Amino acid sequence: MSTTIVLQQMGVIAILVAVGIILYKKEIVDNNVSQKISVIVMDICNPALILASILSGNVTATHGDLINALIVGAAFYAALIALGILIPFLFRVPGDKRRFYNLMTVYTNVGFIGIPVARAILPPNAILYVIVCNVMYSLLFYTHGITALSNGKEKMNLKNVLSPGTVMAVLSLVVCWFKITPPPLISNSIIHIGNATVFLSMTLLGVSIARSRVDKGFKNPRLWAYIVVRLVLLPVVIFFIFRKIGGNPLSVLGFSLMAMMPVGNLPLIQSEKMGEDTSLLSTAITVTTVVSMVTITVLMSIFSACL
Repeated sequence: MSTTIVLQQMGVIAILVAVGIILYKKEIVDNNVSQKISVIVMDICNPALILASILSGNVTATHGDLINALIVGAAFYAALIALGILIPFLFRVPGDKRRFYNLMTVYTNVGFIGIPVARAILPPNAILYVIVCNVMYSLLFYTHGITALSNGKEKMNLKNVLSPGTVMAVLSLVVCWFKITPPPLISNSIIHIGNATVFLSMTLLGVSIARSRVDKGFKNPRLWAYIVVRLVLLPVVIFFIFRKIGGNPLSVLGFSLMAMMPVGNLPLIQSEKMGEDTSLLSTAITVTTVVSMVTITVLMSIFSACL
């Protein structure tokens, strides 16, 4: 994958995001419409895109590749959990905000943004590592994530682990392992539904940016320190560690890209359900999303040139 391809694909994504901003400014897409489209993307299109990535026939991973992806994915999230504990102390975050920085570190947007971006700029076989990250994310958030957010007061909700995204991600791994080939009627339908994800998700991202106070978040020095460590230094460290231990180029690119993702929406949604002050999370989501458009382009261009 050349630097030119990365720049071109991120340019396309930037245009799609701009479309969302324009649609919101012209009041074609309001908060009510964007909320309904978000449900469609999260529960239908994004899960379909995960499976479509496997059914396309372009992913030719072996059993060894899949096992390796699961092992590395588990290590990847174990490292994120450790970093989530360290960062609040490193940045001297006030006690009542530490759990938010913890979740911001571990639970980034590997699904809503990660899957479409990976589909756009990574080789097909690298999608396997993106799928594994989504499985790990869902399994951890409704166990570790809820416990950390509530300081141990909220019980783990294992039922919520079985979200459409998690179910489809696990199903994709099963399809990949057993080389299952469904009838063309089924596979083509899933592929067409999944193909809608990139446009819809990037448009919604533009809507989210348009309705947020980005300028306020850019004035937060602690948030900038978090961005430097989490969105820049961590992907660089992961890239060089994976290269040093002899990771294959696809896994290096896949996990490096997942390490660049901005703060995810689930911590915000769960915090709102618990009646928490979500101003920090909403600001962090907006600012990291805007910044990630630049950091992903620059870092992936450099990493691609180095492999």
